[in-house]
Amino acid sequence: MTKPNYALVRFQEQGTDKAQTGLLVGDRVLPLDSDINSLIQHWDTTEAELDSLAASAGEETGLALSGVEVLAPVEPAQVLQTGANYRKHVIDLAVAHRDAGQDAEEVRAKTAAMMDERAGQGTPYFFIGLPTAIASATEELTLPSYSKSHDWELELAAVIGKEAFRVSPEEALEYVFGYTMVNDITTREFVFRKDMPAIGSDWYRAKNAPGFLPTGPLLVPAKFFGDPQDVQVTLKLNGKAMQDESTQDMIFGVAKLVSEASQIMPLRPGDLVLTGSPAGNGQHWGRLLQDGDVMEGTITGLGTQLIRCKDEQ
Repeated sequence: MTKPNYALVRFQEQGTDKAQTGLLVGDRVLPLDSDINSLIQHWDTTEAELDSLAASAGEETGLALSGVEVLAPVEPAQVLQTGANYRKHVIDLAVAHRDAGQDAEEVRAKTAAMMDERAGQGTPYFFIGLPTAIASATEELTLPSYSKSHDWELELAAVIGKEAFRVSPEEALEYVFGYTMVNDITTREFVFRKDMPAIGSDWYRAKNAPGFLPTGPLLVPAKFFGDPQDVQVTLKLNGKAMQDESTQDMIFGVAKLVSEASQIMPLRPGDLVLTGSPAGNGQHWGRLLQDGDVMEGTITGLGTQLIRCKDEQ
């Protein structure tokens, strides 16, 4: 009998506040005894058990997905975020911010050549996010009142499966447990410090407000996910597609990102490595998040996020 694909979720049953880990097979949630990070860390001994459990699941097994509250599927100790990692995105930004009098096509061609050189000889740009910003894939997003420049950035995220320290790109994917989806919300006006230009970017203020990392709903084991460099990242705002790009457009692929991130700090089981966001964020469209907006995010094989926005009162 063919073993079915499955995903992992974290959830709460109605009327309780206890977070549980579950095996999602079709539309049924099978509760597990382990917390998500322990399950990831001991995957070598639990994988066969979960394969068997999924294979034996029936239409009435476990709980109905519609009857539980799905939480963010991960609880990382560390969140590494990647900047400027989609070729078209960087080119579009360069054109949008070109100096007065510069020809758009010349800037586009020059930036494209720079990105090609960077892909061959450069290194990724990382910064640190806070796990406290993580929210579920359906949690309402409160837009802080200190700015009107909040933006979306849907991203594929790799979830680390075992400690990775100074691993090579060739072996890096062996350290990836699976994949999830993250919308990396950004307050644009806080990205650069105008009062301290020599220091540059301020990612703490720009990206770490409560709920600024909607995550999930699914954590899909790598063996079921396929090639991370060939999935589609799509974000719709109020039903209109704003981002719609293949991960083939990444400058540095997942293997390179995990390898480079591991050169400085050990990556632990359950940690998140975000892979950057494709072209089409709000800054590009000149249309940032507003009260009442609904963001629908999908990445091939990772389910759907549905985030409603409201202004802070």
